[in-house]
Amino acid sequence: MNLLAAYGLLAHGLIFGAMTALLPLGELRARVALAATTLAMVVGIAPAMHGFFGTPSLTLLGLAVLQLANKTPSPLAYRPALGLLAFAVPFYVAALGFGAFDPYALGYQPTALLAALIPLGLALWWKRQDAWLIMLAADLAGYASGVFANLWDVLLDPLLVLLTLIVVLRQQTIRFIASRRR
Repeated sequence: MNLLAAYGLLAHGLIFGAMTALLPLGELRARVALAATTLAMVVGIAPAMHGFFGTPSLTLLGLAVLQLANKTPSPLAYRPALGLLAFAVPFYVAALGFGAFDPYALGYQPTALLAALIPLGLALWWKRQDAWLIMLAADLAGYASGVFANLWDVLLDPLLVLLTLIVVLRQQTIRFIASRRR
C-alpha cells in the first residue's frame, strides 16, 4: 500500500466519524464519533468510501477534523459553501471535457495556480478567516510533500463538492420554508 492510499483510507475513516458527529446525540456525540471512526476502518466503510469517492482532499480532511473537534460554527457555512460551489461546478464541468480548456491539467504544473492562490490567501487573512487560511496552508504543505501529484487533488474533491451542495440546498430549503410561513 502506498502513502496516498493509506492517507485515503485514514482520511475517509475520519470523514465518516465527522459525519456521525453531525447527529444530535448530546453528550454522547464525541464517543459515537470516535467509535464511528474506528468502525469505519474495521468494518470496511472507509475502504468503500475510498473506492467510491477516491482520495479525499486535504481541505475536506481539515473540515472533518474541525467537525470532530467540535468547532462551531463550521467554516463550511452557507457563504463559503456557495463560493466553493460556484467555483467547483464550472471547474468539474470543464475538467470532464465539456469545453476546449481542461483546468485540471493546470494542477500538474501549478505555477499559475499557485500565483492565483496568493490573492485568495491575502483575502482570507484580511477577512480574518483563520480556519480557512490554515487549511489552505495545510493544502499547500500537503502538495509540497509530494504525496499528491496534482494541486487540484489537494484543494478539491467530489465529496467536498457534494457536501457544499448539501449545505447550500439545506440553507435554501430553510429560507424557502421560512418565506412560506409568512
